[in-house]
Amino acid sequence: MTGATSILWTARAAAAAVGGRLTTEGAATADAAITGVAIDSREVRAGDLFIALRGDANDGHDYAVAAEAAGATALLVDRAVPGLTGAALVITCGDTMAGLQALGAAARARFTGRMIAVTGSVGKTGTRGAIARALASYGRVHQSVRSFNNHWGVPLSLARMPADAAFAVLELGMNHAGEIDALSRLARPHVALITKIAPAHLGNFDGEEAIADAKAEIFNGLEADGVAVLNRDSRHFDRLAAAVLLGHAATRVIDFATSRHGGQRAVVRLVTATPTVAGTAVAAEVAGLPVDFIIGVPGAHWVENALAVLGVLHALGLDPVPGAAALAGLDAPAGRGTQIRLPLGGGQVLIVDETYNANPESMRAAICLCAELVAVHGGRLVAVLGDMLELGDHARRLHEELTTPLVDADAALVYTAGPAMAHLHDRLDPGRRADHGDTSDAVAPAVVEGLMAGDVVLVKGSRGMRMERVIAAITAALAPPAIARKQTRG
Repeated sequence: MTGATSILWTARAAAAAVGGRLTTEGAATADAAITGVAIDSREVRAGDLFIALRGDANDGHDYAVAAEAAGATALLVDRAVPGLTGAALVITCGDTMAGLQALGAAARARFTGRMIAVTGSVGKTGTRGAIARALASYGRVHQSVRSFNNHWGVPLSLARMPADAAFAVLELGMNHAGEIDALSRLARPHVALITKIAPAHLGNFDGEEAIADAKAEIFNGLEADGVAVLNRDSRHFDRLAAAVLLGHAATRVIDFATSRHGGQRAVVRLVTATPTVAGTAVAAEVAGLPVDFIIGVPGAHWVENALAVLGVLHALGLDPVPGAAALAGLDAPAGRGTQIRLPLGGGQVLIVDETYNANPESMRAAICLCAELVAVHGGRLVAVLGDMLELGDHARRLHEELTTPLVDADAALVYTAGPAMAHLHDRLDPGRRADHGDTSDAVAPAVVEGLMAGDVVLVKGSRGMRMERVIAAITAALAPPAIARKQTRG
């Protein structure tokens, strides 16, 4: 479901886009309006097109009857579905995944606005949301929801795109080389941003350079007048900049930098960043123009993300001031720095929810963020860290290397969960080393028992570690029942 109220497609147009056969039975007509596109029957709303995709565990065709009952205008299928009443139109194609991709391509072909694509090892989702918030100051914006950044998420985001949007902001992700190439050629961005290269999914690559090359596939779909926005501070900057220009003679590069060294040459550069209770006050320059603004979320990584946003605005030829001002209203995406305050002993505990995912770079950024919060609010820094997955033979070293940022941040206690985090546990000095467990559930009781009023508690790990269970345990112990129920559901 998209939540859109405007007409995205007619049934006839959708059928033509996917090369499908439209069956018009019942009261609906071929010109029936489609106002949303869904692949999950539980999210279907009246007016939607439901696409019956096959996944590893489920076949969407088994839920087509439920989608029809929920009010879907049309169903996209590739085989007969028994039990349908005729309340929804049926579009039959050769393969529903291919149909979704064709629908996304048709949406991109009719789109006359400006397309922005974002990738990177860290910061994709937050930066994509920040770009969309900034661009809303200039016109109607369409963006990916959640992390719809893969082989089905990108075409689905395109299929949901209103034809009259002024801007679209899509997130492109990958686990293996070659995946972003196909997504970029489908999205055909006018502006392509790479946030940061880090050893995420390193088990699937020979090294960071190979990851950088895979991320650089985003340039393969750039439009002829396309612009790349790159982090000048990245050690892979020259490699990425060379990839931009390869085969794209008209393509430009706009760089951004937070460091003094990078800022000497960058188009977008940081002048000062001052942490505040509400976020960060930033002074920057864009092509020599001073731009002062507030970021509504704290953390040095958000300053970097904000400079990337300014780079995108400059690439689009927009005055950066209105868009920068909009960043004061930013919220951290769920599981990516969300802050939860809970009462304890006449004070409170501040939990920083970083449970969505983890890699070495995002771990360092999260630890740095919590150190900044301790500097502003006082208290102890308590870290509850779960395994970083998909690091292959590099796992032991990369987990052990987290000792340095934890010591630099003066973490008071470090709880660890998972077999890889056991290596970090063993490397920590005894004064910092708290309990270790094989799972998040195993370590959660010790975390709850050790809390003190004023603590800033970082909870982070890869998605498979289910570190949100630690937050659920803390919430159940400290929060009033209504808050605990809400947090558990979230």
